[in-house]
Amino acid sequence: MIEPHATAQPGTATAPAQPGTATAPAQPGTDRPGTAKAPPPRSGQGPARLPVSTATGRFLVLAGVFICAACGLVYELELVALASYLIGDSVTQASVVLSVMVFAMGLGSLVAKRLRRHAAAGFGAVEALLALVGGSSAMALYAVFAWTGDWGGAWEGGSSYLLVGFSLAIGLLIGAEVPLLMELIQRIRRQDAGGAVADLFAADYVGALVGGLAFPFLLLPLLGQLTATLVTGTVNAIAGGALVLGLFRQDLSRRACWLLVVANLGVLALLASAAVLVDDFERAARHAVYGKDVRVAMHTDVQEVVLTGGTDGRPLDLYLDGRLRVSGSDEHRYHEALVHPAMNGPHARVLVLGGGDGLAVREVLRHGAVRQVDVVELDTRLVELARTDRALSELNGHVYGDPRVRVVAADAFGWLRRAPRGAYDVVVSDLPDPGITSSTKLYSQEFYGLARGVLAGGGRLAVHAGPVASRPRAFWTVDATVRAAGLRTVPYSVAGRDPAAASRSRAPRDWGFVLASRARPQLRTPPGTPYVPSLRADARAAERTRITGLPPSTLVHPRYAD
Repeated sequence: MIEPHATAQPGTATAPAQPGTATAPAQPGTDRPGTAKAPPPRSGQGPARLPVSTATGRFLVLAGVFICAACGLVYELELVALASYLIGDSVTQASVVLSVMVFAMGLGSLVAKRLRRHAAAGFGAVEALLALVGGSSAMALYAVFAWTGDWGGAWEGGSSYLLVGFSLAIGLLIGAEVPLLMELIQRIRRQDAGGAVADLFAADYVGALVGGLAFPFLLLPLLGQLTATLVTGTVNAIAGGALVLGLFRQDLSRRACWLLVVANLGVLALLASAAVLVDDFERAARHAVYGKDVRVAMHTDVQEVVLTGGTDGRPLDLYLDGRLRVSGSDEHRYHEALVHPAMNGPHARVLVLGGGDGLAVREVLRHGAVRQVDVVELDTRLVELARTDRALSELNGHVYGDPRVRVVAADAFGWLRRAPRGAYDVVVSDLPDPGITSSTKLYSQEFYGLARGVLAGGGRLAVHAGPVASRPRAFWTVDATVRAAGLRTVPYSVAGRDPAAASRSRAPRDWGFVLASRARPQLRTPPGTPYVPSLRADARAAERTRITGLPPSTLVHPRYAD
């Protein structure tokens, strides 16, 4: 009788088992007792045929994971940053981009399960497409913003829809990377699923850290948003193409190999062409947004600053982050209304928060009793522009050459925390609208509490509170917040913005202000000032829009979103 798994040869005898020995039981799925057999690959493909050792192959795959993760996070941050600039309200933009992208990543992982049998070719195609979509996303968004007139400010228009579309597409492609990379790393060397996931995610998260730090500290300041995104797409295409075509080329058919080569070369050519033309594109887009009178356009550490006009009789306009901040044709109405009511009383020592353009300081210096003006402005390059640009310095009366004016480069909130108490007779808050998320803390109860602390007895605080007609809830929230800080208020507004300036920028057609002090302030201007409108009528007009019962805005609970 022939024992199982044994073959009797003619003329031979089977040796009996030796006493004291045991025969190893047959393992399931083995051909011989005591011999283990590796489980078959899940995808139906055998181990990868690599041109390098297994250890080197694993290292190269994890390096590819690292680079692709860094590129993916740069795409996410670029969408958030550009959307905040184009549309505003950075909290909303970050929430929409990240939530849509994470949702899409889950869908992408599910869809990519079908590609695991062709993991190498699938990963190469995904990376080429991701490099193209992610690398071109900034230019596409800016083009829609510039040439369709979609100035944002609400979730409507081409820029908003395109933002969601890019977030969805990039998230799908990033999500598709995970199952494909898991398949590739397992085909190099089989290991338990937990260990493979740990290795993969470790490289992914470290890459995300590097990408997240590189974007604000390296790519954005050195290259700008458009070029930084194009460079990121180029790195993404090179890393994905090199990994697949260099390490897994023996697993590709000749047709798949050539298709990937052509696709990657095409993507690199498109990104390189865009990088060469990016300066011309940005110049043309800037002209579409601001008109053809752009004289100065620069990115500071704080914001984008653009000056238009100011020569040949054309009015000077100052834009900060795409929003009209100063129009030479009507800025005097704003700055006179902001400053002069607060100067009714002692005003020897004046603090201006913001106002780096020098125009509020110009109005302050019209009062002869002023001995000291401290300007706290975060953007030093804006101050330098206001000092050196001929048109802007003429408009502000060359105030930065006045020995009474001292500029402090600091964040207004942090500076107020260290400022001496009771040091100023007047505080002028000349800051961007409260609806801009980056300004929210400068319209908080804590901020006004600090401003109250630096006021001398009988001192006054003047606050730019945004438009009344178009954003009454935000305006009256500012009033409620100032009152919550222990000050008594008189709100008022000034209408009559120049129609041409308003139509060019879709800027609000009125300005709202809040005058405050420990005792109820008197809404009038000192004798001899150039601004003598009907302030009481302005206050009554604003009062008719009052919204009662609004809670104050605080650092941890901002309430300015409409």
